[in-house]
Amino acid sequence: MDLIFFDLDGTLLNSESQISNYTRETLALLQQNGIAYTVATGRTMLSANSIIAEDNFLLPHIYNNGVAIWDPTANALTLENLVNGNELEFIINLAHQNDITPFVNVIDGTSHVVYHPAPKHPIEQNLLDKYFKKTNALLRPLSQLSLSAKITNISMIGDNTRVRNMWKTINDVENLIAYSGPAIEGQSFSWMDIHHRAASKGSAVMNLKEKLGATNVICFGDSDNDLSMFELANECYAPENAKPVIKNAASEVIGHHNEDGVARFLRQRFSL
Repeated sequence: MDLIFFDLDGTLLNSESQISNYTRETLALLQQNGIAYTVATGRTMLSANSIIAEDNFLLPHIYNNGVAIWDPTANALTLENLVNGNELEFIINLAHQNDITPFVNVIDGTSHVVYHPAPKHPIEQNLLDKYFKKTNALLRPLSQLSLSAKITNISMIGDNTRVRNMWKTINDVENLIAYSGPAIEGQSFSWMDIHHRAASKGSAVMNLKEKLGATNVICFGDSDNDLSMFELANECYAPENAKPVIKNAASEVIGHHNEDGVARFLRQRFSL
């Protein structure tokens, strides 16, 4: 049984964070031919759901780089390797020292809650207004957050230099890992996402491989957080726009994500 895992941003999605019509038609062809596929993304379930909701991703989804696995058929959410209270305090203090607002993502029952202090910069307020407030997330002040909460990840956006400095510091911490990249809001800004180091796409992919009885795992990805699943995949493919380290790890480099590279490859690979 083939089992395909798609990263979203920079891979299955175009630069507008959308699934193109051609890619959407390709996903439908995969389903019609009984070829299993799902997502493995660093995005939260909240941010990814509006993008993939119409594309029949029926198998369990991997979110938060493996922290969360959502089974849409069973309506069940599994959480592993959450950030604990001490780790959160370290992150919040570091953010304060660097004058950056942390957005703490928490699962509370069936609700996604984002705790945050007052934004310090326009770009952070922009993130609240243009993203969080348009989702189903509950927004609450950081002062109300319990250290025993189920914390999946902490997100930030800010000045390139400050984010880069925080990224370096956090990745020197034994139990934490941070991923970062350029923000679509402008060249002088970067985003950063932090979660527990034990969580990875790779471990979640292995979980689903065993659960679903797959014999051939095929992964698509473009960035550092995809390496863990590339290392265990039977086949792994990087779009032309991927980071060099991902291209070097890939079985093959395929077309650019803005040119439906994944979909075009799949049509050829499976004669769709």
